[in-house]
Amino acid sequence: MQIETIANKNADRDYVVNIEFPEFTCVCPKTGLPDFATIKIEYIPDKLIVELKSLKMYFISYRNVGTFHEDVANKILDDLVAACKPKKMKIIGEFNVRGGIKTSVTALYPTT
Repeated sequence: MQIETIANKNADRDYVVNIEFPEFTCVCPKTGLPDFATIKIEYIPDKLIVELKSLKMYFISYRNVGTFHEDVANKILDDLVAACKPKKMKIIGEFNVRGGIKTSVTALYPTT
């Protein structure tokens, strides 16, 4: 699924965009059971901003994908950076408790 972008009409200044998707789902590659998460995006755009409907469809495309929490947070970061080429971006995947374990993964661009 392709993430679409639109021109940033305010590219002459730095500002922070925060997006939350509390309905993210994927599948545990070990058990096949569903994983539920909130994906949080924080970025400083450059010339492009993320188009939100395409982002929603991108997230939905993970619904039946078997992936580890660490991999999915980093893949989302890679795909978003490739699409909008931000000045800075942070992705946080806050995965719901399953089996008594709660996972939160933060992926950063540029890496620090």
